[in-house]
Formats: sequence, C-alpha cells, structure tokens
Amino acid sequence: MNLTENFKNSFNVIRTHKLRSFLTMLGMIIGISAVIIIMAVGAGAQSLIINQISSAGSNLIGVLPGAAEEDGPPASAMGIVVTTLKYEDALALGETKNVPHAQATTAYVQGSATIKWRNQDINTSFYGTTASYIDVEDAQVAQGRFFDKTEEAGISRVAVLGSTVATDLFGNENPLGQEIKIRREIFKVIGVMKERGTVFFVNQDDKVYIPIKAAQKILLGIDYISMARLKIDDVANLEESMADVRATLRERHDITDPAQDDFTVRNTQQAMDVLTQVTDALKFFLVAIAAIALLVGGIGIMNIMLVAVNERIREIGLRKSVGAKNSQILSQFLVETIVVSLLGGIIGITIGAIVAVLISIVANYLGYSWDLVVSLESIVLAVTFSGLVGLTFGVYPAWKAAKLDPMTALRYE
Repeated sequence: MNLTENFKNSFNVIRTHKLRSFLTMLGMIIGISAVIIIMAVGAGAQSLIINQISSAGSNLIGVLPGAAEEDGPPASAMGIVVTTLKYEDALALGETKNVPHAQATTAYVQGSATIKWRNQDINTSFYGTTASYIDVEDAQVAQGRFFDKTEEAGISRVAVLGSTVATDLFGNENPLGQEIKIRREIFKVIGVMKERGTVFFVNQDDKVYIPIKAAQKILLGIDYISMARLKIDDVANLEESMADVRATLRERHDITDPAQDDFTVRNTQQAMDVLTQVTDALKFFLVAIAAIALLVGGIGIMNIMLVAVNERIREIGLRKSVGAKNSQILSQFLVETIVVSLLGGIIGITIGAIVAVLISIVANYLGYSWDLVVSLESIVLAVTFSGLVGLTFGVYPAWKAAKLDPMTALRYE
C-alpha cells in the first residue's frame, strides 16, 4: 500500500468512526487553538503598548525620581514614594542653557479626590501640572483656556476639566466660571480639555488639571514631584538631550558619581524596548504552558490508536497473511495518526483565529488600539507541532500493529 492509499484509508477510517476521531483530535484542537490565541493576544497586547507609547510621541524624555538599573524600572514606578525630584528641577530642565533642544518641559503630581459641584459629585484623579503641559502632551483646550505660568507659580485655585469630568459633573450646563470643590477646597473652572482618550494606559478625559503649586501646597502637602517630561525638537537629539538632563540634575543634586544618581532618565523608545522584551517573555512563557495541552493531546491520540490497533487485529492479520509487510502496516497506522493530528491542528488554528478576531473586535470597540496579528509564524508552528505530535505518539501504536503475528491475529476474538 503506497502513501496515497494510506491517506485515503486514513480519511475512510475517520469518516467511519467520526465520534472517536473527534475525541482523538480534541486534545490537539484545544492545544493548537490555545497556542494561536495566546500568540495573537500577546502580539495584540504588544501592539497596544507600542501604539499607546507612540501616540504620546517619539520625541519625549521622562525623568522619574529614584535610581534604576540600565534596563529596569525606577523605584517610583513600582509604587515606592521617592522625594528626590523637585519642581525647581523641572524649571531648570526647561532652561535653554541646560537642555538646548528641549521645546517644552512639564512636571506632574497626582492624587485622587471627590470632585463636587452643587449636588453632583464624582470620584476621579487630579493632575497638578504646569502651564506647558498642553505643549508637551500636544493637548488642546475645547472651551475656555489652560492656566498660565503666573497661575502655575502663584498657587492659584483654578481648574481645567477633562471632557468626561465636565460631562459627568455639569451635564449640558456651561462649566466655565463655576466653582467646584476638590477635597473641600474651592477651585474655579476656567477651561475644558478637548477629548483625548487613553494615552499611556490612562484615560486623559477623566481628570482634573490644576496648577502644580496648588496641588502640592493645598491638596497634597508635599514639596516634590512625581515626574518631569521634556519634549525634544528632534528624535535625533534625544541622546544628547538625555545627557544634558543628567548633567543638569547631577549638578543641582551635588552628585559627582553617576552611580549615586537619585533619578532615572528614559525616552519613549527605551520604554517601548523594555515593554516589548517583557511582553515577549510573557507571551512565550504562556505558549510554553499551552504546549502542555498538546502533550496531553498527544498522549490521548496514542491511547486511542492503541485501542484502534486492538479493534483491528483480525484486519492486520488478514493483510499480513496475503503478503503485507511490517513496514506497510507501520506506515498505515503512522499515517492515520499524523492525519488525525493534522486535522486537529487545522481545526485548532481555525478556532484560534476566530477567537483572536473576536478579541480584536471587542478591544477596538472598547477604544483600545489593538492590532489583529495571527502570524504565519504561529500557523506554521502550530501545523508543524501537530504533525510532530502525531508522528511521535503514533510510533508505538504503529510499531505494535506491525509486530503482530499473522496467525495469532487471525485467531483473535
């Protein structure tokens, strides 16, 4: 029996025993679909991260308090409060003599509060920031205005609302000129921001923006900032500007040994590189876990094929008695196992791709920039792996069938 006849015979067996064949494939279907889904979701999540960072701009430098390893996050990014970065540091970084290529520099502090207006109240976050926030973040004001440098430095009680906050708090009423309470302190609304959506995984529309000094002195009682950000005139000048930032802060903090830095300087490309490495590692770790299902599926295939050999002992004996060689019997059962595995793999790929498409549709519907990525690499990997599983776990049943004695097999009841 040649290879073509073996394949035809394999499909006939599958059609004859549909339920058993499906149960044989089930473990393979689950394992392969899991691999496809995990790789697609991993690639989609990775694209979400990259799209989020890219949407903020590729010419940004972030300065965080606390030292960090070259490729690791600073302590402040892990939720540890570090107080080494000050408002005056951000002002110094904004001076042309210190960082010549910086177009604008802003600083941030953040807190959560209940925002009240008349009988309406919402729980949200407030940003204490500088007048140059709209230049660094490329944000726009839809109504009114943003606060200026005088209000920034003068502890002015003014507020600019994100579009969602304005709608939730005021509905159809004009918020300009109204007085709101933030932690029982009164602020006058002078502007409403244009809708921005999610940037750096934070909903920018669900925030209240106030002058940084007012946030520090009135609401938070602190004298440090959480972060500074610089917008550089050209991506080509990022490295030079990062060196300027480090030199400026070392001089201000009296640091002579770089190993003693109490701050961390990163640009958006570095952030993308670090996050890409993390997501790659997580993606392949999850794929390795999903591969366990393939091993279980392979063992299931081997068990079913052993049962099939026992059911077809008389058939094997008859074929051997009319001249079938051991190699022909071996190839027949081995091809059957591989065909079952490959069919399971194809069904698993189809199911995995459908689920990946649905996840992408839902994610984009919810407003996330999620790319659908069902890569050729994952499909080739899935098909190859399913074939190898069939080959590996089909060898023993096929060998057992080939070694049967024809006379014993013909007498088998």
